[in-house]
Amino acid sequence: MTNVEQENAVRVERRFDAPRERVFDAWTNPDVLREWWAAMPTMTPGEIEVDLREGGRYRMAMKADTGEVHTVVGEYTEIRRPERLVYTWTWESNTDAMSPSAGTVVAVEFAEAGDGTTVTLTHSGITDAEIRSMHEHGWNGTFDSLQRYLAG
Repeated sequence: MTNVEQENAVRVERRFDAPRERVFDAWTNPDVLREWWAAMPTMTPGEIEVDLREGGRYRMAMKADTGEVHTVVGEYTEIRRPERLVYTWTWESNTDAMSPSAGTVVAVEFAEAGDGTTVTLTHSGITDAEIRSMHEHGWNGTFDSLQRYLAG
């Protein structure tokens, strides 16, 4: 990645106490995503649709405690189970606030780490600093939700 690409990306890395296959499935199985996909503790998973194949589409929603629904859509561009997942990212809802992230790309790496898994997420192409900060906060919250699910 060039310096400009790094500046326009959010990178989050975390180790989970779960096997790589389980963590990958948590990220790709719609039934499992419905258990944890939320960016904040005050949110709950919403409607989840996954066509897990290269060129397949996804649609994932999370509901805020205010009733507001935040939905993201995109297309899978690379799937290497259980190592790597790459997909486009566009907010279906809140398009005015999130439009600078439309058409961006999320790459998720799943690496074995002893008896656990290190997940490294890179969300690239976000040129607006405020939107990038919002996504960094959201991704960290999403990782927190995944941690709670895997521990439960």
